[in-house]
Amino acid sequence: FQGVSLKKFLKSEEVPEKNDTPVKVVVGKNFDEIVGGDSDVLLEFYAPWCGHCKALEPKYNELATELKDVKNLVIAKCDATANEIDGINIQGFPTIKFFPKGSKEGKEFEGDREVESFKKYLSEHSEAYKAHLSTSEDL
Repeated sequence: FQGVSLKKFLKSEEVPEKNDTPVKVVVGKNFDEIVGGDSDVLLEFYAPWCGHCKALEPKYNELATELKDVKNLVIAKCDATANEIDGINIQGFPTIKFFPKGSKEGKEFEGDREVESFKKYLSEHSEAYKAHLSTSEDL
């Protein structure tokens, strides 16, 4: 059996046919397309039954709506009960990770789960959001 490589089976929902809402949907099968490319990604790992996740949803949607015009910044969510991502171990819900462009190494978001806290965090960590802020201030 030397030289035989087994691919780990990771569960994944199907990639959504339409992914055009402000909060993008990440599943196991499209994680590599969305994370690690040309965009910074703020990704919420949630469970459908989680009360904290449900409480966060309107704020997270508001954040994504406010920032939808920021080039190369993706606000996304992933149902961690239905999707597994190699190398990412989720201990509790919601877990929010920030992936800088070109990286699949997420940094855990530790702040308050409020729109302004997310924006402050992104203004410090996201090059895309920093660039957006510097151009929009000139208007």
